[in-house]
Amino acid sequence: MARRKKIYEGKAKILYEGPEPGTIVQYFKDDATAFNAEKRATIEGKGVLNNRLSEFFMKGLGQIGVPTHFIKRLNMREQLVRQVEIIPLEVIVRNFAAGSLSTRLGLAEGTALPRPIVEFCLKDDKLGDPFVSEEHIMAFGWAAQQDLDDMVALALRVNDFMSGVMMAVGIKLVDFKIEIGRVWDNDYQRLIVADEISPDSCRLWDMETGQKLDKDVFRRDLGNLTDAYTEVARRLGVLPSNVTHAAKKPTLIN
Repeated sequence: MARRKKIYEGKAKILYEGPEPGTIVQYFKDDATAFNAEKRATIEGKGVLNNRLSEFFMKGLGQIGVPTHFIKRLNMREQLVRQVEIIPLEVIVRNFAAGSLSTRLGLAEGTALPRPIVEFCLKDDKLGDPFVSEEHIMAFGWAAQQDLDDMVALALRVNDFMSGVMMAVGIKLVDFKIEIGRVWDNDYQRLIVADEISPDSCRLWDMETGQKLDKDVFRRDLGNLTDAYTEVARRLGVLPSNVTHAAKKPTLIN
């Protein structure tokens, strides 16, 4: 079998050239990072869980008419996805105050927001993914006004779906971030949800206890990250049957 061509390696995934033109194989790694990769670890089973969970969410979005790049899961760590032109922005939807929003506005974590708030950050690791306004986005040509309107509409539809799915299994969707890409059908441009949707990119709290079931477990040293992700997968009914996590602790990378 010919060696696949690596296109890009990020903090949590590796992208390979797909088997057909216009496709990419997305490989989920076990690496975990926080604070702009200042804190790093390898956490056994994390990539498998994120692959399965992202598949679950992307399929669900497709079933309600939200377009995504997802084509199919290939194995326990890989997905086949459609190649897109990623807009260089992180789209963040917040339902409750947490993280940087609490810090910026002095809001207690967990404060319910009057409505979902959509924010944008520039995708640039060297700059720490800074917060940007719609004026910045249009002035620097990262997206046009129509793109922004479509991105907000997509993000809010994802929020409606994700909030309902999580509420049904006793989990509060505090916030999440997605990436959006451009695809062309002949001369017609469409925007679709890309990258991944997983506990790496969401804040998820147990509705009764407030227990964190997302990457804040790693950021704040609150316990075993794989156990938290496994609990989310278990509640959603997508837990891989042949994955075990009990034996090993995260391996820190110097």
